[in-house]
Amino acid sequence: MNAFKQTQAYLLVSILVVVFEPIGGLAQQGSDASKTSLGHTPAERDGQHDFDFSFGIWKTHISRRLHPLTGSDTWVEYEGTSIVRKIWDGRGGLGETEADGPEGHLEALSLRLYNPGAHQWSLTYANGKGGTLTGVPTVGEFKNGRGEFFDTEPLNGRSILVRNVWVDISPDSCHFEQAFSDDGGKTWEVNWSATDTRVIRESAAEKTTLPPTPAEPDGQRDFDFEFGGWNIHLKRLLHPLTGSTTWIEFDGTSVTRKVWGGRAQIEEFETDSPGAGHLEGLTLRLYNPQTHQWGLYWANSKDGTVVAPQIGQFKNGRGEFFGQDTWNDKPIFIRFVWSDTATSSPHFEQSFSEDGGKTWEVNWITDQTRIADESDKANGTAPHTQ
Repeated sequence: MNAFKQTQAYLLVSILVVVFEPIGGLAQQGSDASKTSLGHTPAERDGQHDFDFSFGIWKTHISRRLHPLTGSDTWVEYEGTSIVRKIWDGRGGLGETEADGPEGHLEALSLRLYNPGAHQWSLTYANGKGGTLTGVPTVGEFKNGRGEFFDTEPLNGRSILVRNVWVDISPDSCHFEQAFSDDGGKTWEVNWSATDTRVIRESAAEKTTLPPTPAEPDGQRDFDFEFGGWNIHLKRLLHPLTGSTTWIEFDGTSVTRKVWGGRAQIEEFETDSPGAGHLEGLTLRLYNPQTHQWGLYWANSKDGTVVAPQIGQFKNGRGEFFGQDTWNDKPIFIRFVWSDTATSSPHFEQSFSEDGGKTWEVNWITDQTRIADESDKANGTAPHTQ
């Protein structure tokens, strides 16, 4: 059960290593019929388990239109396997898909995260060739057993609408379609469809990975030290780039699991602080075999949104990863540093710079102590909150 979308290549693989379960309708809003007899609008439906149906291992049959929005009706077929794993207790999920057909081999990851404030899902995709998440998430929700998710993207130099649809959901099968529209949604042309048939349910999928590809370029195993369970102690600077020296401390656990045969991994963490409450997040790490670099994508459970990646690599045992963002409405540089990776206590720091990288202020520190091996389960870790 999954979906993979590479817009410029017009690909989107239904990837299943992600998140899912049954569905119901959302209460109507903005009409008298949607109100109770007391004049109150009913509480908005919680959809955080809408993708639970997809957890497990599936056989997938994919049909792809080769030339979308050109009038062409030439399709190619693929057969493959998908694995969907639960993260954040079902409020998120990660899927792996591999399939083969006349046009070659497809590999994809799908990251699905639930936003509890908006009651919507954000679906982000990556393909095996580039090792990067697509820049635009597809956002939407389920109503009456049908899931619809939308975004706007460029195709052949034009802005188009993209729609992802999940339908025909049963305990052992489901159907996915991607469609494009170049007339503002008046008409839609389906360019990708996938029908998935269940092979194994969730519990067995947790221990299963798709086989690794034979080639392993330099740098692909640099994050292998993270696989397994950890006790973590983290410190966070309360007010970065203000001159403040007030830190808050958290203690908790994390787990890092292998996906994509080791070319990607998902890390989940949960921590608590007596003064700052509960902090829960995840990091998706993707290896790019073309650049021999890693992209680190962070999300927290409060909004289920993936932030811009930090990109970099390891040299001489030290990993440095950089990105850009805004902080208090100002553009800044962000740096992640991993050290002591050959020990049982790896060390992580996040820093911000507001002067173009001339000076850096550390605002997040994480120290880990191993408690379990890769096959064991716990919860996971990551930074960059605001």
